[in-house]
This record gives sequence, C-alpha cells and structure tokens, in this order.
Amino acid sequence: MKPDFLFDGHDNADKVVLLAHGAGAPMDSASMTALAHSLASSGFRVARFEFSYMAGRRTSAGRKPPPRAESLVTEYLAAIEALAARGPLFIGGKSMGGRVASMVADDLHASGKIAGLLCLGYPFHPIGKPAQLRTAHLAEMKTPTLIVQGTRDQFGNQDEVAGYRLSDKVEILWLEDGDHDFRPRKSVSGFLVADHLKTLAARAATWAVGVR
Repeated sequence: MKPDFLFDGHDNADKVVLLAHGAGAPMDSASMTALAHSLASSGFRVARFEFSYMAGRRTSAGRKPPPRAESLVTEYLAAIEALAARGPLFIGGKSMGGRVASMVADDLHASGKIAGLLCLGYPFHPIGKPAQLRTAHLAEMKTPTLIVQGTRDQFGNQDEVAGYRLSDKVEILWLEDGDHDFRPRKSVSGFLVADHLKTLAARAATWAVGVR
C-alpha cells in the first residue's frame, strides 16, 4: 500500500526530511506536528508518513499494537521510494520511527540515497529496562547522525547515554530537562517546550548543511 504523506515547508526547500512516528501516536499527533512545523521553519521540506498498523487504527475499531521495529523496515524503504525526493534527503523520525530509520541508514547512505539520519527522542532502551540496549548498530554507524534527546528521557537519559559506545558519526543534542517529547519543567529548568523546539530546529538545519 502506497503511504500517504503530510507535508510542511516549501516545495523548493533545498533539504528534505522524511519522518516516521513513534510507537503509540500517529503522524498528525500534537508532538509530531510541532516537530514538523519547527523543522519546516528552519528550511526543511518535511514529509510525515504512517506505518500500516497505525494507519489501520483510523479505520478499525481495535487498537492494533505496534509490531517489532525490525518488521517495519520494508515499509520505511517503501516510503522513501514513494517520496522520490529531489535533492538531499534525510531520514528519521520520533522514537521508534527514528529507530527504524537507523536500521536502514547505512545501506542507503553508502549508495548515495540519503545524506543523513535525524532521530528525535531515540529509544535507547525500553522504559525501566536499561540493560536491554538498542545501540549495537549505533556503535558502528557510518551515516552522519543527529540524535535529539531530553536529558531526563526515560528511554535513555543523559547520564545513561554517556556510558554507551556510539560511533563518532553520531552527534547528540541534549535538551535540558526535556522528557521523551522534549517537554521541560519550567519551574526546574526555566525552559518551555517552544524553546527546545527552536533549539532543535536551528541545530538540525546547521547540522544538515554540514553533512551534505
């Protein structure tokens, strides 16, 4: 099934980013929409798509659980082909969506099909299971990668991630006191989520220019 896309940003933008959603929320969730708008404001043409299990929730009375991330690789590759982006293409997504993109990034980068990988809240491990790491391929990553992570993300906080072995191609932007959706506690950090989205967008745009 050919995916439907949601687009933000100018048609003639000089960089395109394809984003997949996280495990539990659709491509048009408030969080995904805010991320897309912020990236579009910094010069990206943003394309969002849904995996079939999530799209099915729109028409089914049931709530089909997300499958294993590995089983979604084929759908991500199909979305890239359907998008047929012109110019530099970056792939990534929110949480699980970024994880799936990371699984295909090196092969695509080696063949010249993508310029880089953008992971927004990477799920380094399941919540409450810090020993179940999802980092083996990140240690060998050859694709330029930017991971944006809140310092108190329950899927991998700053103290935990500091001990992981990651490739030197992987950069991490830490958002102070951000949770998995980059929401800080204003009373603790003095930041608003809008501040973090602006920081995220500016860093992503600068990083994207640097890796092309």
